[in-house]
Amino acid sequence: MDTHALLITVLLYVFLPLWGVAGFVDWCCHRASKIEATSGLKESLIHSLMGIQIAIPILFCLVYRVNVLVLLVCLVAWVLHEVAAHLDLHVATPQREISVWEMHAHTYLGSLPLYMLAMIFVINWPVVLDLVSLDWQGQMTLEPIRAPHGGEDYLPFYLTFMGVLCVAPYAEENLRCLRQALTKRGVWL
Repeated sequence: MDTHALLITVLLYVFLPLWGVAGFVDWCCHRASKIEATSGLKESLIHSLMGIQIAIPILFCLVYRVNVLVLLVCLVAWVLHEVAAHLDLHVATPQREISVWEMHAHTYLGSLPLYMLAMIFVINWPVVLDLVSLDWQGQMTLEPIRAPHGGEDYLPFYLTFMGVLCVAPYAEENLRCLRQALTKRGVWL
């Protein structure tokens, strides 16, 4: 296995699943700290936003050939995720205790996107050079990958894995927080 294939394998089977596991641990911490009764819906929606901010570049890299446009999407999403992470802590810290486990989960949730971005840059180094030299001609379209990374079954498996580990739990968190917010306002759900 060459280095290029090895890096893609590490992304697919180590970093991407680890990001999902860290997200699930974070959700467990939110549930244990009764987020719905403290920082509530605002923080919960920020969590969903951050998940979407990283899901978009992950999907782009899994479905489309990495070119300048895809790298720009990855960079912008990473920057926006960092801004949202700062906002998340600004909202949560005065409202509820953030446990040691949650801090560890945040370490992974904050660092893994940067590591994944760095690996994508290494794997696609000629495209990075085009990006920084502003040689963008012919690289601003979305071109589907002919042979999916990890084979035909990887994307459905990964989407199911993330649906179970992150999408469903965070949807539950949003609903729990919404129910609590409406109950506080005298509206019963």
